[in-house]
Amino acid sequence: MESIDTQLAAKIRHDIVLGNYGKEERLSESQLCETHSVSRTPVRLALRMLEQEGLIRRSEGRGYFVMAPKVEDILQAVQVRGHLESLAARLMAQSPNRHSVLPTLEIAIEKIEGFINAGKMDEASLSSMQMQNAIFHRTILDGCGNNFVGFTCSRISHLPMLEVGSMVFDREVLASKEGIDRSLFRLQLGNSQHKVIFEAIQSGDAVRAEGIMREHSNTMVEYIKIFEKRNEELTIKDLIGYSGLSITRAIAPAADTDQQLQT
Repeated sequence: MESIDTQLAAKIRHDIVLGNYGKEERLSESQLCETHSVSRTPVRLALRMLEQEGLIRRSEGRGYFVMAPKVEDILQAVQVRGHLESLAARLMAQSPNRHSVLPTLEIAIEKIEGFINAGKMDEASLSSMQMQNAIFHRTILDGCGNNFVGFTCSRISHLPMLEVGSMVFDREVLASKEGIDRSLFRLQLGNSQHKVIFEAIQSGDAVRAEGIMREHSNTMVEYIKIFEKRNEELTIKDLIGYSGLSITRAIAPAADTDQQLQT
């Protein structure tokens, strides 16, 4: 079970990312203690976590100011994650122990393929695909032999679309057959890249594994524009909405944090 300060950090993070605080709004320890019915110690620990994540900054006096992420922040973070994941794929392909993780990667690919072939885009199917996608990416990050790669990815995972293995969907697009077909085609492309990455790791082709993983990780926003037919400028709310099940899972526990903190 998560500690009180971790739960509290999740609740405040949720409010910041969703824009529930104003730009540069000041946060005080006493205010947060009263709002969440907790003592100063968990509040201070939670604020330190959020300061390290760059979501708040310490004021010159007492308290903190909100530093809500902007679209440009998300796009830059997607680039960083793409380079980190591509580095992990290269290191994995070079590892003499790479064959031990190949079954896990292969099973994840096969399960995603099965859901795509079934043509279902309901919540249960999306959740299962999200899980297998996360397993594929997490296995490479955890097994690449460089602990700082996964650690650095985790430092930006609180941002929309940045959780490892996150998949993006537009619920409005999924409401039509045409939209479902486009989304399934996009997923098919993504899983085809998984297969190429798998084969490159299996054969020890580090250059190919790195290149395809970089392309795979960096195409998330481009896919939104192409397959979801979004021509207008993306907003932070768009990115949160497109984050699909990843952000939904992150928000759901946070919505109950106050109750958890009081029990």
